[in-house]
Amino acid sequence: MISFNELLPYWTGNEISINIVVFLNLLGALVLGLLVGYERSYHGRAAGMRTFGLVCMASAALTVMAGYPEYWYGARAAHVFHNLTGMSLPDPTRIIQGTVTGIGFLGAGVIVKDGFSISGLTTAASIWTSAVIGVMVGLGFYASAIMLSVLSAGCMIVVSRLQGKLPSRQAIAMTLKFNKGFVPREAALRQMARERGYEIASGTIAVNYSAGQAEWHFVAIANHDVQARLTDLAQEMSVFEGVDSFHLSYARN
Repeated sequence: MISFNELLPYWTGNEISINIVVFLNLLGALVLGLLVGYERSYHGRAAGMRTFGLVCMASAALTVMAGYPEYWYGARAAHVFHNLTGMSLPDPTRIIQGTVTGIGFLGAGVIVKDGFSISGLTTAASIWTSAVIGVMVGLGFYASAIMLSVLSAGCMIVVSRLQGKLPSRQAIAMTLKFNKGFVPREAALRQMARERGYEIASGTIAVNYSAGQAEWHFVAIANHDVQARLTDLAQEMSVFEGVDSFHLSYARN
């Protein structure tokens, strides 16, 4: 049975000091990741503040822990193990590398792309972060693992609310199917979008042509002025010249 004294090496003054250093690195990485993620979120990208924050913070956790190998598995516990067996503790870096890589493939499985919209990136990032939390527990950085868990949960709960209050440029995926024989003009479509507070994103236009009917796909990004709501756009599309049918949806690409 494990005694209380056997657990003490993981909670010594030095161990707590190192965990505080790790925590400060995690907090700084989270803030910087959120800053970079806001730029992407502002432009309507799928990988936003939460995704960038989680990935940046988890990466910092792995890097910082690698800098304190003498504290792996508890500094005094490792010393006792060496004195009793004459052997050094095994190097866990290869195990960590394999674990993080394998979890990366698992996280990729939850990412779903539907047209111009991508979902599941934050879930994938949280799965990868959970793997890092497990690595920290395995190495004996218990306090840091608890801190990372709290920061990760806070990132997913609080940041989503904060992101909704911050200024952003909404993106809308549009599919327009025109009447048979009607030839749409890109300049007219761009003018239509500008009049409603949107700009057609460069490089997103795709054109299909079948049985005499043209079908255009593109993403419209809201500009800095007041833009029309999705429901208002739908009403206007129903009477727009040459449009036979259409499909509008919010896009995160």
